[in-house]
Amino acid sequence: MKKIIFATGNENKMREIRQILGDLPVEILSMKQAGITADIVENGTTFEENALIKARAIAEITNEIVLADDSGLEIDALNKEPGIYSARYMGEDTSYHVKNQNLIERLEGVEEEKRTARFVCAIAAAFPEGKVITTAGIVEGVIAHEERGENGFGYDPIFFVPEFGCTTAELSDEEKNKISHRGNALRAMKEKLLPFIGV
Repeated sequence: MKKIIFATGNENKMREIRQILGDLPVEILSMKQAGITADIVENGTTFEENALIKARAIAEITNEIVLADDSGLEIDALNKEPGIYSARYMGEDTSYHVKNQNLIERLEGVEEEKRTARFVCAIAAAFPEGKVITTAGIVEGVIAHEERGENGFGYDPIFFVPEFGCTTAELSDEEKNKISHRGNALRAMKEKLLPFIGV
């Protein structure tokens, strides 16, 4: 069976990835499962550039098909912060509860219609022969006034989706995967991968 390595150590992401790509006839491994340790400097200026940096770096080490994503939250009233620095916002070791509270406080007094935000995800695939392909996904929402929900991770408890009337942390995994930025990007990537894995 063919292998795809996903360049992440984030188990929450890996759970989502396996749920969405689970019907592909390939084994999907995290870097840890593949026994890879690499310190990759994500110095791109866009989500796509960072995803490509990660995918290419691990593909060079492994000679396997490698997927990588870079994703984050853009808040319009904060000049699209935290953006590509979402994981590193306020420091990588800062809990998301603290990060979420900080963003809520920074939006204090901002009118409802100006609390717009989106989750953005770029996914890159790097192949052993050097070819790369990318996809992107977005989900639009607004920033809530308090954290709500236990299901998601990261910024999910403050990302309110008006059409569902709840935050992405209040959605089930199945509901979230149907609308999420990562779900949208992964489904687009799945279609592009099929010719490369012999389906």
